Amino acid sequence: MFESLSDKILGSVKKLRGQATISESNIEEAIKEIRMSLLEADVNFKVVKNFIDRVKAKAIGAEVIKNVNPGQMFTKIVHDELVQTLGGDKVDVNVRENPSVIMMVGLQGAGKTTSTAKLGLYLRQKLGKKVGFVPADIYRPAAIEQLQILAKQNGFSCFSSTTEMKPEDILTQALAWAKKEMIDVLLLDTAGRLQIDDELMKELEDLKQVITPTEILLVADAMLGQQAVSVAETFHQRLGLTGLVLTKVDGDARGGAALSIREMTGIPIKFMGVGEKVSALEVFHPDRLAGRILDMGDVLSLVEKAQEVMDHQEVEKSAKRMMNNEFTLTDFLSQIQQLKKMGGLESMLKFLPGMGEISKQMKNMTPPDSEMKKIEAIINSMTIQEREDHRVLNGSRRQRIADGSGTRVQDVNKLIKQFEEAKKMMSGMMKMGLGKAMRGGKSPMKFPF
Repeated sequence: MFESLSDKILGSVKKLRGQATISESNIEEAIKEIRMSLLEADVNFKVVKNFIDRVKAKAIGAEVIKNVNPGQMFTKIVHDELVQTLGGDKVDVNVRENPSVIMMVGLQGAGKTTSTAKLGLYLRQKLGKKVGFVPADIYRPAAIEQLQILAKQNGFSCFSSTTEMKPEDILTQALAWAKKEMIDVLLLDTAGRLQIDDELMKELEDLKQVITPTEILLVADAMLGQQAVSVAETFHQRLGLTGLVLTKVDGDARGGAALSIREMTGIPIKFMGVGEKVSALEVFHPDRLAGRILDMGDVLSLVEKAQEVMDHQEVEKSAKRMMNNEFTLTDFLSQIQQLKKMGGLESMLKFLPGMGEISKQMKNMTPPDSEMKKIEAIINSMTIQEREDHRVLNGSRRQRIADGSGTRVQDVNKLIKQFEEAKKMMSGMMKMGLGKAMRGGKSPMKFPF
């Protein structure tokens, strides 16, 4: 979502490299370009003005530390102000009561039902909570059934709501059901509308009166840009929101909602939906997101993601082989499958400092999911000797492998080239300490000053 904004801000900062000092004259162009970049990203103009004023005031008064060039110093100032604009510190979800009731509210199409399932998985995996779903959208066709299916697919309890029931009755009966089932957290999936209307708000206010929820989370579509701010303000005035779940962050939204909504409404963003899978939910860390925007990396998030999805014994084995220059085509296939779980090598590189440009170059190198079967067939058509040492692959061997895998010699050649490039890239990443990070070691990124 922030790729375009990141490119433009970084382009502005690069122009300060080589300058001896930070001055009003040499930051003026960078400030102007950053202002334009934020406005083009659909950030609220008041937020842009406040942000630019703070950056300018700090930059002009900043003393350049020894061994730190003005570009680095200016980057730190922009980073700090981005963190402030995004909310400063992470705000945890409140599930201390038993049972805790979390109301999921928002417009139709924002992704409330899917976000309900995502949040349930997070609460169970990260906080060890027993979660129950309560479908209370009696208006949208198949809304109740959708949540029931998600609950069944992911092993959650789900209250048996029907479209004939009133939302208030659903919640009252669900509370009794939760106590009987010893459920820790009830996630209430409420009805939405294509646009805000008084009838919708009155219904949500009535539900709030049945029991005081521990959280009222607005599910907001990041694609709405500044419109998401006005939606949040309206819901907040009527319900008193405690947080936001920003969805479709993985799409081509320009980032305006995330950069505007906290400063304009005061409501903390607590989670981001970063994909369609139920596991695709991230805790919102303002400092980490600011680091990603400025291509400073987010190794902590990468470590957490790796620990969740990767086979650590396999990673340890491959890491040792890479360090000893013993990485083979068998390891290559295993690593591709591991990286695929994390969204691919291109996605992973975006978490590393200074790797934004390299990640773009990886698009043609990283095999897409559709190529996985072809790669597997090619490697499985090789002998053990050929997998262990691809240098023995002469023309006749490559033809035999192509015939055996139902591919062309060009496909075999392409795979070998990808393997050699990936081996070189992974070797470099190991030297940067990524291997340690993926095995659970701490490697947080810090400023060099």
